[in-house]
Amino acid sequence: MTVLRDLSVLWSLFHILILFMLLYRSRYSRRKTIIYTGIVMGLLILLNMTGLILMGVEMMGKIFLLTCTLPSLLFFWFISKDKKGRFFFTFCLADTVALWIISVTNIVDFYLGGQQYILMLLGRLVLFPLAEWAAMRYLRRPYLELQDSVPGGWGIFAGMTALYYLLLAAFANYPVVITARPQELPTFVLILILMPMTYATIFVAMYRQLLLYRKQQSERTLQVQKNTLAAQLENQRMIRKMRHDMKGHAVTLSGLLSTDRTQEALEYLKKLMADMDVLWGQFCANPYLNAVFSYYSQKFRELDARMKLDIRVGEEELPYMELCQILSNGLDNARTALEELVPEDREVSVQMKYSRDYLVIRIKNRCREGLHVEKGTVPSTSKREAGHGYGLITIQEDALRLGGDMLCYTEDGSFVLDVMVRVGQP
Repeated sequence: MTVLRDLSVLWSLFHILILFMLLYRSRYSRRKTIIYTGIVMGLLILLNMTGLILMGVEMMGKIFLLTCTLPSLLFFWFISKDKKGRFFFTFCLADTVALWIISVTNIVDFYLGGQQYILMLLGRLVLFPLAEWAAMRYLRRPYLELQDSVPGGWGIFAGMTALYYLLLAAFANYPVVITARPQELPTFVLILILMPMTYATIFVAMYRQLLLYRKQQSERTLQVQKNTLAAQLENQRMIRKMRHDMKGHAVTLSGLLSTDRTQEALEYLKKLMADMDVLWGQFCANPYLNAVFSYYSQKFRELDARMKLDIRVGEEELPYMELCQILSNGLDNARTALEELVPEDREVSVQMKYSRDYLVIRIKNRCREGLHVEKGTVPSTSKREAGHGYGLITIQEDALRLGGDMLCYTEDGSFVLDVMVRVGQP
């Protein structure tokens, strides 16, 4: 009957691999990942099955960490897209769930199946696919989304799952297998009951974090839409005012022309046309980006701040939602920084131009004396009210989503925000 035991072990090793691959992300293509995993893990499974046949279950249980867990950990860490806490939590989670199923089926078979290994095999045939179905149905999508949205804070979860794995592995196999230590079985059963309850608590906390992230994303999108609508309404108000003032301008031009003061009339008309461009908000050909520039140009005028624009985009199709968010957050941060300065020091500039397949955005504004930001760091907000502190984080997320990146730093008394996003040739 040891054939049934060996089959159940082989089935378990195979499905530990499937369970893990449902939750982790490789840095290689799916095809390469499958090939590399098949070669390395196939050899590893073959090695452990050989050891099981030659040395027996008890001995392999004691050295399983060295013969399977650590080699697979190193391999998957090498090909994984996620590093540090996110990877280790995913790895320990899959291994701990698998070890839990192996321990439960082992105990059930020992006490109810008479060590015939029938219940062990049947239990694993059912429980592993059930765990994979639950992971695919309820966990995979929100879990991968959470890994994208929350880059930090995974270390404590990874440490907790690693300790659970070590606790289960040690308690189940040292100094001998748990079925040979009946006096310790109640404690081991309590550990088996506590583990899923702990994981349930972890996933509830993670799900709440995901809901909070989605809410913040929604609020940021709504804020961009609000700013765009506010810019359009402000444009309409100024257009109505300009129409009302046209009668006075016509009288002035008529008076200048009637006295043959042509040069003065041309200068007046030139100034009038420039003012109309500002009021209409003609900063660039893209209507969505233009609305953002129009809104913030008015905000900077209210601060008596000088705003310089060098926008080299046309009417080509652009990912306007992300770009509007990037510009809105960047310009809002610049406006906040300029509020702290005296009017003569208030200056901001925006450059947008193409560089091969990328659109490069630079927002540069004067900043308070003593502010120092190193390249590669993201400064925290100085605002204490709730809802602040997400501007640069949102910019970085949008840039990464568009295949680019963000860099901010201070230079010669100015704060510089550089954003590069992949948009293709204009």
